[in-house]
Amino acid sequence: MKKLLVCCFLLVICGGSVFAQDMTAVFLEVSGTVEIKEDGAAGWKTASPGVSAGKNTIVSTGLKSSAVLSLGSSRIEIRPLTMLTLEELTRQSGAEEASLYLRTGRVRAEVRPPTGTRVDFSVKSPSATASVRGTSFEFDGVRLWVNDGRVLLAGANGQRGYVNGGQRSYVDESNGRIVPPFEVETALLSPSIPELTSTGQGNAAPPGITAPVIPDSPSSTGIIITINP
Repeated sequence: MKKLLVCCFLLVICGGSVFAQDMTAVFLEVSGTVEIKEDGAAGWKTASPGVSAGKNTIVSTGLKSSAVLSLGSSRIEIRPLTMLTLEELTRQSGAEEASLYLRTGRVRAEVRPPTGTRVDFSVKSPSATASVRGTSFEFDGVRLWVNDGRVLLAGANGQRGYVNGGQRSYVDESNGRIVPPFEVETALLSPSIPELTSTGQGNAAPPGITAPVIPDSPSSTGIIITINP
């Protein structure tokens, strides 16, 4: 009986390690000054190809510096003057979870999970969080442009809203409000009312709406997250 209990205990431990594992990111390319600060470490160390980075590692790139990380099914390109934290790196049975906290700068990511694998990918900032399960979007911490699929944009105050493919949204940092896509499009459109055009207000936003600078295409500046189901 004791042997049976021991075997069952070992199976539980082994099963847990198989179905809930921490992933590590590996640097594939490094250009310029790229440093990492591992969880609990007192100082920074220089990153180089082949160096691994675990959960809660902070990655920092200098001026004219960049890096490419392999993270499970993902490849993340970290642009110059970027600082981010690898908050959550977990692989479970048939699923991967990756959460990045963007302090400054921008990243580009491509996620291509194998067939049958689900990827939960999110990018957080002090102002908002953009999260998806298989889609493509750009995010710079405040503004969101969705290429295709559906993205959940959540403000720091808990307000949230979905943005569909071809739509844009942003967080009004004065009150944390998620500005709906239709308001963004209205603010960006030039009004056709003659009175406004004649008074030089042809590019003005409607009353009460501040026109944000939203990326017009996936090649615009901002964080680019591409997730292929």
